[in-house]
Amino acid sequence: MPELPEVETVRRGLHDLIIGRTIKSVVHDTPKSFPNDPQQVTTFLIGATIMEVRRRAKVLMIDLSTHYSLVIHLKMTGQLVFRGETVFGAGHPNESLIGELPDRSTRVNLEFADGTHLFFNDQRKFGWMKLLPTEEVIHLPFMQKVGPEPLETDFTATQFAARFARRGRTSIKAALLDQTVVAGVGNIYADESLWGARIHPQRLVSTLTPQEFEKLYQELRLVMNLAIEKGGSTDKNYVNAEGKRGSYMDFARVFRREGLPCPRCGTTIVKFKAAGRGTHICPYCQILDRV
Repeated sequence: MPELPEVETVRRGLHDLIIGRTIKSVVHDTPKSFPNDPQQVTTFLIGATIMEVRRRAKVLMIDLSTHYSLVIHLKMTGQLVFRGETVFGAGHPNESLIGELPDRSTRVNLEFADGTHLFFNDQRKFGWMKLLPTEEVIHLPFMQKVGPEPLETDFTATQFAARFARRGRTSIKAALLDQTVVAGVGNIYADESLWGARIHPQRLVSTLTPQEFEKLYQELRLVMNLAIEKGGSTDKNYVNAEGKRGSYMDFARVFRREGLPCPRCGTTIVKFKAAGRGTHICPYCQILDRV
């Protein structure tokens, strides 16, 4: 599943391309991918102008002039592809990103008044595009539970540490992956930020010092901002419309580098399972019993 930097890359690409365009028509193939009332689609989607493209954690929201929003979750194999004077797309890396559309993986085809299109493709049909009143989006169960955005300018290191206060008996990696603690952190950026902060992923939250939380906060923001700058990671599920993968993994310090030397101390990086996920550490820089 995509992590926050990958979804933010999609948001930024769409933001530059679809704001101000008016929706002329919509075609979909299955209610599972487009679970919307036909009357609401006719009234609030057709003829609406796109006002904004937002993101909350790993979910995208396209705000419309009708005060409704398209809420989109790409899940594991979803793609959003814009075709017009410019081509942009991101998602699961198959021929749909650069081939003729619509194709057999196309679930939703939004046509704009100027003849351009936004395609939602999804091979496994786990993703969805829901039309909701904009004011109701924040009341979705997911939105009520998800933690704060780690990259917001007003989200401080003190607030970051406070989010973990009730997770004292949980490992720090499991807590980082918990979307109710902070939003959008997945396996790649958990490993990278923990390595940067010299914290073993199996350390209990209660053993971390305020100084370690401060360092972890800084490292998490650093690696996520770098990943956004580089267009996301090269994780196999996210590439752009030209088939080029994001370049963050060229700069990864520990993730998927098992057997290679730690770039900080030279010790061989190892991989094991922690918090139910494949986990990468430097056994010298990240010591389990360091308190």
